[in-house]
Amino acid sequence: MNYKQQLYPWVIYRHLPNLQRLTVARFRRRNDAEEHLRIIKRLLPQAEFAIAFEVSSQHLVNSAG
Repeated sequence: MNYKQQLYPWVIYRHLPNLQRLTVARFRRRNDAEEHLRIIKRLLPQAEFAIAFEVSSQHLVNSAG
C-alpha cells in the first residue's frame, strides 16, 4: 500500500463475478464513503457494493513491535 492509499483508508468496492472486486473510490472518512455509496446505489441499483477499512500489513507489523 503506497502513502496516498494510507491517507485514504476507506474504500468502496464493487463486487464482480467469480469473487472479484473493483475499487471504485477511496476516502479519508467513513462518512464520506457512505455518502458516495448512496449516490452510486441510486445510479446503479442492481450492482453490489461494500465499504471496507484497509490497513497496510506493514503498519500492523510496525505498531506491534
